[in-house]
Amino acid sequence: MRRALFHSLLCFTLALCALPAQAHTLSESLSSWFIQGNLVQVQFTVPELEAKRLSASGNDVPPAREVGQYLTERLRVNADGEPCAMTQTAQALTALGGFQRFELAFECPTATGIVLQSDVFYDLVPTHTNFAQVEHDGRFSEHLLTDDSRELALDGEGGEGDLASAGLLKYLEMGIMHIFTGIDHMSFMLGLVLISRKVRDLLIVITGFTIGHSFTLALAVTGILRPDGQYIDALVAFTIAMIGAENIGDSTHRPFWVALVMGGILLLMAAARELGLGILGVTLPTLLLIGAALFGSSYLMLTGYARDAARIRLVMTLVFGLIHGFGFASNLLELQLPKEKLAQLLVGFNLGVEIGQVTVVLVAIGVARLLSKMHLAMPRPLFTDLAAGFLVAEGFYWFISRSMVWG
Repeated sequence: MRRALFHSLLCFTLALCALPAQAHTLSESLSSWFIQGNLVQVQFTVPELEAKRLSASGNDVPPAREVGQYLTERLRVNADGEPCAMTQTAQALTALGGFQRFELAFECPTATGIVLQSDVFYDLVPTHTNFAQVEHDGRFSEHLLTDDSRELALDGEGGEGDLASAGLLKYLEMGIMHIFTGIDHMSFMLGLVLISRKVRDLLIVITGFTIGHSFTLALAVTGILRPDGQYIDALVAFTIAMIGAENIGDSTHRPFWVALVMGGILLLMAAARELGLGILGVTLPTLLLIGAALFGSSYLMLTGYARDAARIRLVMTLVFGLIHGFGFASNLLELQLPKEKLAQLLVGFNLGVEIGQVTVVLVAIGVARLLSKMHLAMPRPLFTDLAAGFLVAEGFYWFISRSMVWG
């Protein structure tokens, strides 16, 4: 059974690594619509991870003109059933690092019956979500645009996408899809299953992880603490590399050398940051890199030499959960939900995340049992090393890509 479990985890990891690196978040974008009379202006913000979908390779950020052309062809406005004239095609604006922002303008034949429509990314990712902020003649509202609800009617029906009117089931769905579309979170969960020898160990690490991400998700959504999104993305990738490295240290019985290598890489990045060496520019703060090196090395040493590493993992996965909780909240930070909706959001989204996590674990165990019945198994050390090696490579690839820019 155990050998089959590791076999199934290896298959899962190979499948994940075959996919392009995606952010931990849902496929998402942000639009801000300003309507004054019959004039409509929209600013559309696209994460570069989403923009890469438009390139031939799927891994390169296309030129702004190509992204702008794509938006121009897929954003429309109607008024009383008549199309509004586009007076300005998508023009690139200044944006934060990791994002592209564009502005378009429309002039409608009338100021009544205005309907906003976005077909952006639904042809590429049916689960894509656009967070639409609308200011209509001084009134502000926020809405969700999805593949099933691409239009937003401002003077009539079609307000189902309004976040203020969304119910518990919608937030539950968002939490589930957050896991299913977040390859890095799935990788981390499979790493937890990989390192857990017994069901008790698995329950311990999942408990710590759940407590951690529930706490920071609440802090982030309520606005009490909002860390930099880029740092969180990089640290989420760091946790994947750490869980893979822990598996390698455990299987090889050489946690010291594994800790030395992992910590050394981070310290070299910190040195490059301070000295400005190399063709890559490290964007993460030096203290964060040094702290990650010390924490990661200590974690690998503790779990590698402790008699009952499962107890230590409860604390460590709680820390990892704190990081992932901010990651879960990353695409909710832009929302300004009414205070009376925050409880539903936290309960529904967090419950959806748990359902997604449990599903990933159960599928892995189910595949393991199937492989066991089919007598498809190989030596456990081989599966452990290969699967853990992929997790380390995957985690560090994402960590470096999210913490460096080409100079």
